[in-house]
Amino acid sequence: MPELPEVETIRRALAPRVEGSGLERLEILDPRFCAPAPPAELEAAVAGRPVERLTRRGKYLVWELGPPAGQAAGTVGPEPVYLVLHLRMTGNLLLAVRADALETPHLRVRFELHSGDRVLLTDPRRFGTGVLLRGPEARDAYFAARLGVEPLHPDFTADALRALAAGRRTPVKAFLLSQERIAGVGNIYADEALFRAGIHPLRPVGTLRRSQLAALRDAVVESLEAGIDARGATIDDFRQPDGARGSFQDRFLVHRRAGEPCPDCGREIVKLRVAQRGTYVCEGCQPRPRRHGRTATRAPARA
Repeated sequence: MPELPEVETIRRALAPRVEGSGLERLEILDPRFCAPAPPAELEAAVAGRPVERLTRRGKYLVWELGPPAGQAAGTVGPEPVYLVLHLRMTGNLLLAVRADALETPHLRVRFELHSGDRVLLTDPRRFGTGVLLRGPEARDAYFAARLGVEPLHPDFTADALRALAAGRRTPVKAFLLSQERIAGVGNIYADEALFRAGIHPLRPVGTLRRSQLAALRDAVVESLEAGIDARGATIDDFRQPDGARGSFQDRFLVHRRAGEPCPDCGREIVKLRVAQRGTYVCEGCQPRPRRHGRTATRAPARA
């Protein structure tokens, strides 16, 4: 699944090509993309609008669209609209400039820009979604109901993390995956951050000491920034808009490295199951909590 670094990689690659252009036409080829809204309704609402900004919130990519040029008063409405995309498990946004590139496998949505560029949403599993929000109030309410603090924002401090964690018995891995607490962290970057911080994924987050929470905050930021620097991780489906693979998978410290030696202590990395997710840990560098109940099972030592 594209996590924050993968979505940010897409945003940075597409923004120079789409910002300042107009969205001439949106063609929705799979009605599941915007259900229950009818595709024709969403297509009509965005056609002809300028792309003012391409932004990201957590794992969501947001097309910020201004009013149509020269619109008559009282027609569509002067407020900006926001086309909010979530790529889910297997979605990608690819930049295409040649007509023959339109015959792309698993094509679900096509963006045609006034510049002549085309952006293609491909999605083999068809889980990706798009929703249209009218005005900044609707956008802010949509994200407030779904997402917590942005981990690359200055508001994500050790004190903020301590306030979120206070009194919670949730395993820290599950806590990191909760988008309502911290937006954008998924399975890959949770594993990498916990290893960097020396914290076992089963440790109840509310029992972490102040120094551990400070280390975890820094480790989350470092892991996400490393992922962005590597232009994402390609394990299965993720591609950059030009079709290239990310390279962060070549820099994993523990994720998907079960059976291999820890890069720090040499002990064998093991795979557990935490919060229904395959979880990779070095139990030499990340000591297992003394009492963990039955919340995890040992998985076969395979990446």
